[in-house]
Formats: sequence, structure tokens, C-alpha cells
Amino acid sequence: MKKIILIFAVLILILAGSFYLWKQSSYSKETIKLEILGAQKAALGDKIEYIVKFKNNGTIRAESPELSFEFPKNSILEDGGDRIQRMSSAQLKGDIYPGEERSFVFSARLLAKEGEARTAKAVLTFQPKGLNTRNEVSTTFTTIVEKASLNFTLDLPSSVAAGKPFTFKINYWSNISYPLADLTCQIQYPSGFDFVSAKPQALDQNQWNIANLNEGEGGRIEISGKVSGEAKEQKIFKAQIGIWQDGDFIPLAEAIKGVEISAPGLYISQQINGSPQYTAVPGDMLHYEIFFRNIGEDPLTDLVLISRLDGKSFDFNSIKAPEGNFGTGDNSIIWDGKKVPQLQYLDKGEEGKVEFWINLKNEWPIQTLADKNPEITNKITISQLNESFTNKVSSTLKGQEELSLDSKYFVSGGTIPLEPGLANTFALVWKITNSYNDVKNVKIRTTLPEGVIFTGKIWPQENSGLTYDSQSREILWQVGDLEAGSGILTEPKSCAFQLSVIPKTEDTGKDVPVLDTVQVSGEDQWTKTVLSSKILPLQAKVK
Repeated sequence: MKKIILIFAVLILILAGSFYLWKQSSYSKETIKLEILGAQKAALGDKIEYIVKFKNNGTIRAESPELSFEFPKNSILEDGGDRIQRMSSAQLKGDIYPGEERSFVFSARLLAKEGEARTAKAVLTFQPKGLNTRNEVSTTFTTIVEKASLNFTLDLPSSVAAGKPFTFKINYWSNISYPLADLTCQIQYPSGFDFVSAKPQALDQNQWNIANLNEGEGGRIEISGKVSGEAKEQKIFKAQIGIWQDGDFIPLAEAIKGVEISAPGLYISQQINGSPQYTAVPGDMLHYEIFFRNIGEDPLTDLVLISRLDGKSFDFNSIKAPEGNFGTGDNSIIWDGKKVPQLQYLDKGEEGKVEFWINLKNEWPIQTLADKNPEITNKITISQLNESFTNKVSSTLKGQEELSLDSKYFVSGGTIPLEPGLANTFALVWKITNSYNDVKNVKIRTTLPEGVIFTGKIWPQENSGLTYDSQSREILWQVGDLEAGSGILTEPKSCAFQLSVIPKTEDTGKDVPVLDTVQVSGEDQWTKTVLSSKILPLQAKVK
């Protein structure tokens, strides 16, 4: 029985404690009403009055109240006090009785860019009568800076010439009824900008101090410099005006503007072997002609033209540039006004030319399919103008042929050299390789000379693609499509057919014809050109 009574007493204590805690919580949340009244929208620099009101809506006295008011960040306090201001119980006029309402005013000016929000916060702590604990209520109030009364602009040209000096301006004007002190104007330059001078003089090329700015006053900063970059490239300038507060820069206004690098008054063109769209062939000798014309309004002087060649197929040992200097380190050729008068002085509308010669290699390694579709590139630079000219290089189709007595193909009779007066039968073997590009519709054709007989035997027997026309005596091998590297990265594609030749006795010691000229053709899928090559007529010696 005593145990039951003890358990019941503990439960009563727990319930009493829970009610006590609930009473404290409900008091803090419902009994004291705390609010901040003020302007929801304001202009930059406006004086804002925050009215902090609290009312005791309960039946219990709130003892020893204390208030903490936190101004929005970046506020200007007219009395120069701290951003967080605290009021003691005495300053709040003592205890807050049931039904009593009080209010206090806090004033500041807001600093912010247009569209930014600034938030104030109030916290009231007190001790409910009869309770040995302090309660707390808090609230916030937000103001939006909807308009900036500080005009701030960047006056930049829409385009500038690369490498040539230009001047732009930063303009500022205040319509704020409150004087701004210790302002700073700063600018971020784009990459490639070279600072020359400024009026007034800059602190460190991109920062200016403005001691005071009253209502209806303004100023201007002029900056001179030059910028480098590619034609049509956009360069972005960003300027801000603001104040420093507690070591942080507070922007009050900013301006962002882009300037485009205009193309120099030059036009560049190129021809290879007299063609502006030349398709190169392995083993070619290439004659490069580079033309430059002044399309601007003013003469151009002291120009330097640089040509940089790029491509695995170039034979740089063969280069000839009589008026230029070739540098093997970066495969570049440089021309200047010492040997090319038009580079020294190029009048309006005038055109100049430089030229050089270089060979392509007959062949170069192809190790993987990543080496397919080769190109040769010439990158030309003259007076900040950069142009790149790219030409495609065609593939090479190579056919090979041989006479064979190998039984792999057919059972043959006779010998090589040929036996006079006997029917010599042997295999004529064709093989084909393709180098750098995919090629479609590859064909090999030839005509049989008089006295040579096509026996009708073909290897492989099925799907060889080889046909013989007895009327025209033409042999045609329709090879089909060949991928880049066929016969190089893989085994060559091949076929064979049997021929029979009966040399005359008077042919002894002579060479007799076996095949006429062999024509090899195909359609290069990279260069969109028709490839062709030849195999010289084949002859066989008679014993």
C-alpha cells in the first residue's frame, strides 16, 4: 500500500513540473506581444524610424524587462552608436503591468543596392512575477531598398581596336538627401586590359576615394588604357561605388558594360597552288601565297606577319621562304618590313603578299584510327588579327600486283621466267592498301594484252568481286569500301585470277606483256574527291 502511495506522489510531482514548464512556455509565447513597425520600402540613404512596441496581454506582471535592438547590417546611426543597442529595465521604465503598452523609437539610414533587403531584430527578456526564470520574445522587420538615388554609369565605347589606346569614363551623381562620406569607387578590368593613366589619379590603378558626396553633387573618373584579344571578343568591365564598414566593402551601386574588340582594318586570305580551297595530296609540293589588304581608313605601318604551320604530313626540311625567317622550334615563318615593303607601310586599300613553299611527306605513320582524316593548318597573325586556314589531306590508294606459282591460289603449270612454246599458267595476285581516310567504291581494272588468256579461275571463289568481260577483255575487281588504315593496320585486301601465256620461240630472252596498265580508283569520304593511281604494265621474261 505504501508503495502505491509513493508512486502516486511521484506522478503528481511530474505532472506539476510539466504544468510549470508549460505555463512558462505559454507565457513567453502568448502573454507579451512584441512587434516592430517601420517602412517596408525605402530609398538608399533614407532615414528609417523603427518603432518597437510591446504589450502585456496577460494577468501577470513582467518584471525586470530588458530590450535588445539590432539595426540592419550596413546601417548609418546618426549618434554613431553600436549596431546592437541594449536598454535596461530602468530605461524601459521598469516592470510591465498587465494591459500596459510601451513603444520606443530607433533611427538609422540604410545602405544597400537597389532591390536588396535589410532586416532589423528586437529581443525582449523579462521575468514573470512569481517565477524564478527569465522568458524571451523576439521579432524581425524587413525593409526593401526599392530605388537607388545614386546614379552610377560606365561610359564605354561599344567597340575598340586591339592594342590601341582608348579612354572611358565612370560617372556618379547623388540625389540622396543625406551626405555620403568616405566613398570608394573601384573597377574590375577584364583580362588583357593594360592600364595607362587616370584622372583623377588612381590609388592603385583601379580604386579612387571620394571624401564627400552631397545631394546634387557628382563627379567623373577618366581611365585610359588598351586591351588585347581576338577580334569580336567581348571584354567585360565592372565598376562599383560604396563605403567601407568594419573592414567590408559595401557596394551601393554598380555598373557592368562590355566592349567588343573590333577587327583590325586588315583582310587576310590564302591560296595553295593557286586555289583558296586546295585539297592536298601526300607527296605534294605546296606553294603558299598569303595576301593582306588594308580595308581601314588609315595607313598601317611596321607590320609583322607570322605564319605557324601545324600538321604531321609537313616535311619541314623542305621549306623555302626567301623573304621570311623560318623558326624550327614552333614551325613558324616571320616576315617584316625589312624585306616586304608593304609590311613597312600599307596604305588604305593597298594589298601585299608573302609566299613560301613546302612539301608534304609521301607517307607518315598511321598507328590508330585516331590518325585518320589528316589536316594541314596555317595560323596567321598580323597586327592583333589572327586567322586560321585549314586544308584537308586526301588518302592514298595503292595497288600491288605479282605473278605467283603458289598453289595457295591455283594449280599452275610452267615456270617464271616463262617457257617458250608452252602454256604457262600462273596466278596474277592483286593487293590494295588505303592510308588515311575512309574510301568508298574502290575499283581496280585493266585489260588483257593479245595472247594472254583468262582461264576463268578466281580466288577466292565466292564474293571476290572480280569479273572478266571477254568482249572488251577487261578485268574488273570491285573492291568495295575500305576503312582508313586498311592494309596498314590490317592485312591488305587481295584477290587472284589465273592467266595463261604461250610465248613464241622468237620471244626467247625478251619480255612479253601480261597485263596492261592497271587503274585504281575510289571516293575519298574525307576530302570528297576521287582518288586514282596506276600500276605500270606488267611484263614477264621469257627464258
